[in-house]
Amino acid sequence: MGAVAAQRTYGGVSAQERQAQRRTALLDAALDLVAADAKLTVAGLCTRAGLNERYYYESFDKRDDVLEALLDRIANELTAAIATALATAPADSRVQAHAAIDAGISVLTDDPRKARAALIAGMATPELRARTARTVRAFARLVAAEGTGFYGGDVPQNLVDFRAIYLVGGLTQTLTTWLAGDLDLTRAELIDQITDVFVLLGDDLADRYR
Repeated sequence: MGAVAAQRTYGGVSAQERQAQRRTALLDAALDLVAADAKLTVAGLCTRAGLNERYYYESFDKRDDVLEALLDRIANELTAAIATALATAPADSRVQAHAAIDAGISVLTDDPRKARAALIAGMATPELRARTARTVRAFARLVAAEGTGFYGGDVPQNLVDFRAIYLVGGLTQTLTTWLAGDLDLTRAELIDQITDVFVLLGDDLADRYR
């Protein structure tokens, strides 16, 4: 009977939809707790989400799983925002770079909780640091693919990959420093400076192999 009840639809909401809603509530709770620099425990997460602890384990196996899922959610938001910006910006290297960087930074600064989760909580444990490193590499691959598609030419892939990982790694560290208040730039100045570096390295490499 318990298994059958778990599959029932209540108020037009299926069991799968209810589970997805509970998972989202737990991720939102994790975002709140990380932003508040509060200790992250299963009990605390469930209390914040207004859920019984047993619901945590229907979606996650251990405490760090919710942080990993949260980092993935933020990364997906960043990817979607950047893709939309690139798709709608004119075909000019500076305009496209500025639009993509502005869109990505907006995701993190419009909701400062996301910046704290992505750039600070993502370094909390060896496992999360490894996850963050994989995310940086994924965004570097995105930058490399977009750059190759935009510039064309016959640039060696290893040079494209090097500049992409250099740019994304540098952007991550720069943004972390800026958010900590250790870089005296306005948001607009920050985006302009990062754009300058992206365009400089992209245009330079393309010019060498034309």
